[in-house]
Amino acid sequence: MSDRLANKIALITGAARGIGEATARLFRREEATVVVTDIRDEAGMRVVAELGARAEYLHLDVRSEADWQRAADHLTAKYGGVDIVVNNAGITGFLETAGPHDPEHCDLASWDEVHRVNLTGVMLGCRYAIALMRTRGGGSIVNISSRSGIVGIPGAAAYASSKAAVRNHTKSVALYCAEKGYAIRCNSIHPAAIMTPMWDAMLGEGAAREKAMREIAAGIPMGKMGDPLDVAYGALYLASDESKYVTGTELHIDGGILAGAGAVTEK
Repeated sequence: MSDRLANKIALITGAARGIGEATARLFRREEATVVVTDIRDEAGMRVVAELGARAEYLHLDVRSEADWQRAADHLTAKYGGVDIVVNNAGITGFLETAGPHDPEHCDLASWDEVHRVNLTGVMLGCRYAIALMRTRGGGSIVNISSRSGIVGIPGAAAYASSKAAVRNHTKSVALYCAEKGYAIRCNSIHPAAIMTPMWDAMLGEGAAREKAMREIAAGIPMGKMGDPLDVAYGALYLASDESKYVTGTELHIDGGILAGAGAVTEK
């Protein structure tokens, strides 16, 4: 344990599992006070129970402005604001909507739902983060985009579109805060081929799952999939004062996929 985030208050969305959970655990280990948020209340409370002191759970549906306002009111009353916001919550839409998701047949309701979670959720997260961070004198916003926000994904058009928008909105937020003289930085992380629950619907089970994982690994320059902690360490750098001169940038955590013409992979 070290103290790279000592005396900082961090809110993480979608933190009941996957990248969000790994980030919450790492941030707590680095001495941050961690506010775990999700819509999976039981799983989120389990994470907080394991984190122990200086961790709490808040129900937060990132699509809901009312939920964001309640979270902001709580953070202001208890901590006087927040220092770090990691906008991690997101969906592919494969499990959460009816689909389909290709450009020719894309279902409008499915398209809208993916964007409500992945893009509107990030917009609201950034908006409330700015207000909460100004009361603390500054802070760091980390938006989890995807490799799919850099390249096209024919079978997941809504997901790719939403993550591309997160990438661009991150830069708008970064420039806005700089122009206003706020000591608030905003950066995006672009994971790919990270073994999270998002993959379950695509990989299947048993032998088929193992075969699919081998095929994916074959298209990754480093020859293997990453794990959520790989992304959490990137978020730690961007959240900490070590990156105090870094804003509006992109951090690719993908085993080298974007360095060339790698396999189609998701967050």
